[in-house]
Amino acid sequence: MKKTILFSALLLSQFGTSQLLKTSGQKIVNDKGENIQLRGLGPGGWMLQEGYMLKTADFAGPQYKIKEKIAELIGEDGMNEFYKAYWKNGITKQDIDFLAKAGFNSIRLPMHYNLYTLPIEKEPVKGKNTWLEEGFKMTDDLLQWCAANKIYLILDLHAAPGGQGNDVNISDNDKSKPSLWENEENQKKTIALWRKLADRYKDSPWIGGYDLINEPNINFTGKNPNGTDEMSNAPLWKLQKDITTAIREVDKKHIIFIEGNGWGNNYNGLTPIWDDNMVFSFHKYWNYNDDQTLKFALDLREKYNMPIWLGETGENSNVWFTELIQLLDKHNIGYAFWPMKKIDNIAGITNVKTTPEYEKLLEYWKNGGEKPSKDYAKKALMQIAENYKLSNTEIKNDVIDAMFRQVTDPSTKPFKNHLIPGRIFASDYDLGRMGAAYLDKDFINLWVSDPAKRSEWNSGQQMRNDGVDLYKCTDAITNQYYVGKTESGEWLQYTVASKADKNYTFSIRYAAESNSNIKIETASGKLLASVPLDSSGGKENWKTVSVKNIRLQKGENKIRIFFENGGANLNYFEIK
Repeated sequence: MKKTILFSALLLSQFGTSQLLKTSGQKIVNDKGENIQLRGLGPGGWMLQEGYMLKTADFAGPQYKIKEKIAELIGEDGMNEFYKAYWKNGITKQDIDFLAKAGFNSIRLPMHYNLYTLPIEKEPVKGKNTWLEEGFKMTDDLLQWCAANKIYLILDLHAAPGGQGNDVNISDNDKSKPSLWENEENQKKTIALWRKLADRYKDSPWIGGYDLINEPNINFTGKNPNGTDEMSNAPLWKLQKDITTAIREVDKKHIIFIEGNGWGNNYNGLTPIWDDNMVFSFHKYWNYNDDQTLKFALDLREKYNMPIWLGETGENSNVWFTELIQLLDKHNIGYAFWPMKKIDNIAGITNVKTTPEYEKLLEYWKNGGEKPSKDYAKKALMQIAENYKLSNTEIKNDVIDAMFRQVTDPSTKPFKNHLIPGRIFASDYDLGRMGAAYLDKDFINLWVSDPAKRSEWNSGQQMRNDGVDLYKCTDAITNQYYVGKTESGEWLQYTVASKADKNYTFSIRYAAESNSNIKIETASGKLLASVPLDSSGGKENWKTVSVKNIRLQKGENKIRIFFENGGANLNYFEIK
């Protein structure tokens, strides 16, 4: 009895001093009434994998198909062993500590229901729910790490029982089985799972809220298979209302986040608001960053006097990230970027490195041929699981800089500490906004707003997430990357530190299929040299040209390399 009283007192104390979130008109606030703008990240790929995250999209998009491919090579037991290692390494306390240090204040956890309960077809007793400890333990641990860092954890049902739409990859939807909308048992299980989660976390002040169903995409009565033209959405609103009722039976404190049809944005037919602590969530990808693209969400906020939250966004360039966050800050809208970890990733804050052995598995799965041995395949997969540890990933400082510092700070920073005399690789240009650290003509993907503007921005898809096109380099001396696909008018800036006022010789390592020309200038526009680059005989036939008597001052120098007529690829330049 004494322990129970002490525990209750502790919980009351937590809530008395916590930052528990709630809604206040059009704002999300803490229990002190202070406005809270959620700056979040969604660890997509941890509890629920999509094929593109593991480079299996061409032959296995939904997670169940990925599991089939893995089991084909290493058996069910081997597959289970892989996933245990993958889950263990995918998100750890080290990851959350890192996110807090970077500046994030929230996590949107994409949950797969099958880590918490059995599919309806596997339940021993029809209509009963078997609860699995795996998912709850993963969530408990994550919540503990979040609380230690004062980060909010928002629970997001990313894969609902049966799957919530026709985009099968995002919800691991097996079309051979009844969907969430076709089967009452799946709906009952969804409701029961949310009640179970709410009961477990009702007294947790660092739970930011419950995101009921991720990106519903279903045609109840409309013609578009993903529900973008749906007008009533009646089953969607009914289910989210029923889930809310079940949650409120055990938890009256935490925010409810609801999502519309058509991947979260179709709010047609919305019934009268059924809860006084609720937020509209919308998603935004590959469109312009202007008020017009937010109008439908801003109108919802105004009409219902409720907060809005950009629950998922990302998969674009650094320019797009910075511009989007500036737009969201202007309108006091919180957000969660997507994802955190995937293989061969430049558009996220970390990159999981692939291996030659894993690439061999991908080749077999895609094209057939000689089947890798069980031992070979298992070692390759377990190494990939090991590569998901944060300490084994490549931290993308350029993305973090674009999401935080560059939003308000127009200045540039050195990508690396460039001391001269020394060698500077072309890919190590400054951190900063486009027009300050670099200029490139393809720098953003806007295909949703304008199908003609479907650009890869960094065409080489290597190393950095700016518009600068970086490719794998095989020159004798290399940091693995070169700058390519250069066009007339583009430029790169480098901050270098000189030990003295003196004249230097610049030796430029380049490759070009035809004659080209570059200029070397200061950031203020002073011409230091004009350098003709004769054809080297091919875009990866490397050649060195030197230019003497380039004057640099003692201390910091910001120099720019301008491509006057494009076509030259740069590996590095050496200053002596």
